[in-house]
Amino acid sequence: MRPEEQPPAPSWPWRTASSFTMGTVGMLCCSFLYGLSRTEVHGLDEFLQLLDEREDVEGRQRGLITVSNHISVLDDPLMWGVLPLRYMFNPDNLRWGLGSYDLCFTNKGLSLFFTLGQLLPTHRSQYSQYGGLFQPTVTQAIRLLSRGPFLDVDGQATRPTKSLRSPDLSDPFTSGHLTYSTNGQDTFPAPSAYLSRRHAWVHIFPEGRIHQHEAKTMRYFKWGISRLILESEPCPDVVPIWLEGPDQIMHETRTFPRFVPRPGKEVSVTFGKKLDGDRAFGDLRERWRRMRDEEAEVSGPMALGVVSEALKYSEEAEELRRECTRRVREAVLDVRRTRGLPDEDPKAGLAETYAAEGSRGPGKKDDGSIVRDI
Repeated sequence: MRPEEQPPAPSWPWRTASSFTMGTVGMLCCSFLYGLSRTEVHGLDEFLQLLDEREDVEGRQRGLITVSNHISVLDDPLMWGVLPLRYMFNPDNLRWGLGSYDLCFTNKGLSLFFTLGQLLPTHRSQYSQYGGLFQPTVTQAIRLLSRGPFLDVDGQATRPTKSLRSPDLSDPFTSGHLTYSTNGQDTFPAPSAYLSRRHAWVHIFPEGRIHQHEAKTMRYFKWGISRLILESEPCPDVVPIWLEGPDQIMHETRTFPRFVPRPGKEVSVTFGKKLDGDRAFGDLRERWRRMRDEEAEVSGPMALGVVSEALKYSEEAEELRRECTRRVREAVLDVRRTRGLPDEDPKAGLAETYAAEGSRGPGKKDDGSIVRDI
């Protein structure tokens, strides 16, 4: 498949439904933030300028990653309610997120809603054998941040199946959606197959769990963020974000009616400055590129977002992911400091710290924090 044969966009009914879903949810979040909460936003003008520069899909030069702390079940989509309304009905310039498969994609209705809302079905290792760093959805995220067409190991453009016969998701508009599977049995639209999604925007919560603590600290970051930065082409821009307040709107200790967001709370969303990906992560990406080239000489070429067993588990690969993840977490902490919060204990960023926090499941931990899977 030549580049000019890559489909430009999904069908217009699908695009219309996605615009309606994204825009309607965005307006509801905006109404709650500015009508029922006391909301302040910092650094928004610079972030909007970045979105304006990315509005022309053809002119984009690289993808965009936003990364933030995770303090409530409503963080996404509530945080995007701070965007002006004119941005909310343009899915091509809005975020893609990673949604828990076992919560957001359990039936046809939920699957369709969250897919139209630009969430990718993501398996969690604690609940699924298909979870982890190397699941197909992470490959989709890497390709969304990049620019197709994506070549397979034979040098041919990757062409996912055109059939949508999954019990989890059906396309009510057309049978022309290119698809992928997360577990070999389900079927989901493959967003990276379309020209309109080149160098897209992906948001990620690297903590992987809701974490509520009186001191407003973060858990350690998981390594998925490092794959997005190291393997996307070219290196994406990265914008760190700090959230405060949504944990009071939907605190994990809330009682009946538990499903109702609490109005009247103070909320703040702070956008940090865009990181120059090449400067912040260039040395790590160069090491990754060298490793990948050396491995390709042994095992053959690999499609973008696909890695060999050696690149998955070698000591050097894990070291690169660990360091990349540390730098991203430090960038979010830099934004946290602008809010006048004291530096957290360095041990808070270590996975070993949370190995001793008690049960691996959700609930209150020994350090007083409250954790929930989402």
